[in-house]
Amino acid sequence: MSALQSILEYNQQFVDEKQYEAYATTKYPDKKIVILSCMDTRLVELLPKAMNLRNGDVKVVKSAGAIVNHPFGGIMRSLLVAVYELKADEIYIIGHYDCGMSAVDPDVMVGHMLERGVKQETIDILNYSGVNLDQWLRGFGDVKTSVLKSVDLVRSHPLMPAGVPVHGLVIDPETGKLDLVTDGNKA
Repeated sequence: MSALQSILEYNQQFVDEKQYEAYATTKYPDKKIVILSCMDTRLVELLPKAMNLRNGDVKVVKSAGAIVNHPFGGIMRSLLVAVYELKADEIYIIGHYDCGMSAVDPDVMVGHMLERGVKQETIDILNYSGVNLDQWLRGFGDVKTSVLKSVDLVRSHPLMPAGVPVHGLVIDPETGKLDLVTDGNKA
């Protein structure tokens, strides 16, 4: 049985048994918080538990490395939607130690793309068109510096309203301990 088929079968039982009722909430975050965190599998349940969060408390946006890498990309748009349309009053950007993005090498990743069927011609066209794949795919060295960079981009965004605290934290993916990098209330 494929993973998809297994998920669909489980889902049918979940719906039939009305297990969804335990998760009923609104689209507005009860704690008026939006979190940008990494997509790391270790954080799926650990991060909410470590922050005492339950279903309905916060909006969660995920990206590789908890990085906002473009001021007008999808991650920034999601944060703005959370603030303007979904009543979030605070933003938390939470990276983590031992992040896979800290080791991403663009040359190796492009090699994997070529191995999986992307043509060299496509890579060349992107590079000649002004897309800097090396910069776009590059990971980061220090997670705290990366979090600060994303926090600064969000805080200084021309569409972000003044007074919205943007906090930066790093979580230990083994223990759940949060280290404060910057307190948006003091910025």
